[in-house]
Amino acid sequence: MVKIIMHGCNGKMGQVISGLVAQDDECEIVAGVDIADNIINPYPVFTNIDEMNIEADAVIDFSVSASVDKLLEYCESKKLPLVLCTTGLSEAQLQKVKDTSKNIPILKSANMSLGINTLIKLLKEATKILATEGFDIEIVERHHNQKLDAPSGTALALADAINEELDNEYAYKFDRSQERVKRAKKEIGISAVRGGNIVGDHDVIFAGTDEVIEINHKAYSKAIFAKGAIAAAKFLAGKPAGMYDMSNVID
Repeated sequence: MVKIIMHGCNGKMGQVISGLVAQDDECEIVAGVDIADNIINPYPVFTNIDEMNIEADAVIDFSVSASVDKLLEYCESKKLPLVLCTTGLSEAQLQKVKDTSKNIPILKSANMSLGINTLIKLLKEATKILATEGFDIEIVERHHNQKLDAPSGTALALADAINEELDNEYAYKFDRSQERVKRAKKEIGISAVRGGNIVGDHDVIFAGTDEVIEINHKAYSKAIFAKGAIAAAKFLAGKPAGMYDMSNVID
């Protein structure tokens, strides 16, 4: 039985994960952490992570970037594996994640779904063929009107996967409104749409001469991310220190 601490337990994703874990015979949530304490959970919840003294095998984090630094320090001090799902981290925080992974196992993914991680593999193959033939690459992501960061971590992950196949020679273009110039050949355009209750919608567009290839992924509920996070926690428990991602889980 894998014992899990849910960091951000009273958020939307925290509650979805809590519900799924309650039906899972292979794991259980033994404690939660959240600054909000207005939800009754079947496990103890701490508003200050430093006050938590409950043993566990792994931590799942779906919170906000402002709480990640303290979380990293706590997990490092307790030697706790961490499934880090919060997006919008600063460069300094990303470096701290890398540094901390030298002492504990950390699985970081901008998107926990099986579909998105399969999409990443497909994009790498498509890029090898289409980019060399001069196809322009654009990414359009759509999310609900409560999402704080833009572009989404998933859109950036898709762009990064593409750029890795291009020796990281392409620049990211987030806004074209402030200049009147032709599109550069070596750029990846990334656009963000916010509205309604869209769970997550990502289009990757390869636009060539006289033909366009579009690859799309739609998320219809948060359950797909929750299932991935739970699978990641099971995978990460007991692993040696280092950086992991969802490709390690699905391989």
